Amino acid sequence: MFRVPEFRALWAAELVSICGDQLARVAFSVLVYGRTGSAAWAAVVYALTFLPALLGGVLLGWVADRFRRREVMVVSDVARALLVVPLAVPGIPLALLCPLLVLVVVLAAPHSAAQGALLPEVLRGESALERGFAVRQITNQTAQIAGFALGGALLVWIDPSVAILANAGTFLFSALLVRFGVRARPAPTGGSTDGGLGAWVRDIGEGARTVFAHPRLRTLALAVWLVGCYVAPEALAAPLSDELGAGPAAVGLLMAADPAGSVLGAIVVSRWVPEAWRERMIIPFALLAGVPLVVSAFTPWVWTVVVLWALTGALCTAALVPAQASFVRTCPEPVRGRATGLAASGLIAAQGLAILVCGLVAEASTSAIAVAVCGAGGLVLAAALLLTRGARSTVAVSA
Repeated sequence: MFRVPEFRALWAAELVSICGDQLARVAFSVLVYGRTGSAAWAAVVYALTFLPALLGGVLLGWVADRFRRREVMVVSDVARALLVVPLAVPGIPLALLCPLLVLVVVLAAPHSAAQGALLPEVLRGESALERGFAVRQITNQTAQIAGFALGGALLVWIDPSVAILANAGTFLFSALLVRFGVRARPAPTGGSTDGGLGAWVRDIGEGARTVFAHPRLRTLALAVWLVGCYVAPEALAAPLSDELGAGPAAVGLLMAADPAGSVLGAIVVSRWVPEAWRERMIIPFALLAGVPLVVSAFTPWVWTVVVLWALTGALCTAALVPAQASFVRTCPEPVRGRATGLAASGLIAAQGLAILVCGLVAEASTSAIAVAVCGAGGLVLAAALLLTRGARSTVAVSA
């Protein structure tokens, strides 16, 4: 994959941006929980780094099918850098922090849509595209491990505001890498050619119809969003560490567990799971991923929880890599930006919604119970999706 110069540029840009994002997420978690002492508030602010993405994907995904995709990514990065700077102001009120954070996450949607639509052009061929997704997943999760684990240690020495400001710098660096590492391409032919509100609404509707009217795309999108729900325990790392009597360093370890397992899952699915089995195992892997979370709620040892959360991360990625590659391959090129943007932002929004629900459950009970609810909920949803797919297959065979 790294022999392809454009893939190297996209990979490096995403890598530095994720490192900054994860450091900022730890900073927000520590900052808000330290100021409020509330697991619910910590989860709400953490959820705001995910949840508004669905709004961005629905409202702004069309941009990747109307304008040159490289420029869409650059403008999105620069705009997010400018919006993150005020978040680093010490003592910023939560009433101002939350809306700014929403804008930052919303503006990530055009970037994700443009990047997803570019990848099939950069990586030609089905096997190359799937390997590309596996490489991205491995490196991105490794970056999350570094961001979470080192973030917890760094925040012992630096102020959370400094960490948030560093995140703005990573966006600018990402913009430079994309601008000078990805070749210019003409604007795609997708999207309405006329302007105005009507064209905007038609573009949004066409992207949604592409995903939900196509049985295979719909199933893949739902599977991807389901996997996203399993990230919720990360938001409860600080209160759970407190409940287990562990120190602040355990917060970073707990947050790093899922991405650490994800690296292992990406390696296993891309090297040892036969290609013919990958797509049909997506939903079973998603179902099994909930089991370790349920079990982790009943252990008093931090390291046992870390291992179990890592196992969930491995199973999630074993489902996610083939699901993402199959989705992008199946999307028609003229609407690929909108469909990919909707699917990617839906994944982030599913993560945010699960985080919000788990935070509220933790506030009413304990963080351990909230983690168990997350795992059990994922099990039920995956089982329903598996039964629906089986019923559809039975109908198709009968017909």
